[in-house]
Amino acid sequence: MSINIEILDEAEEDIENGIEFYESQKHGLGAYFMNSILADIDSLCIYAGIHVEIHGHYRLLSKRFPFSIYYRIKSNTVFVYAVLDCRQKPSWIELRLETSLSH
Repeated sequence: MSINIEILDEAEEDIENGIEFYESQKHGLGAYFMNSILADIDSLCIYAGIHVEIHGHYRLLSKRFPFSIYYRIKSNTVFVYAVLDCRQKPSWIELRLETSLSH
């Protein structure tokens, strides 16, 4: 069975914000962040659905950065809803994920 992955607009914006933040810290770190996050997302082709479920989404912890990838599965498609910095307030993360449940 083949798995498709769709990164929703909000999650793409999260990734872009992360790229900008890390690039402002050190030249080249933004690209490394992007490549690392995309590799984590690509791993969902194999590991989708094995992660802990939080606020109606599965949560994959990034291997190299303090970020979580929140996703849901429908049929053979993994929908990535958010890529959030784990250092945010838990209440902010919960609110963000609750608003994505309406999509």
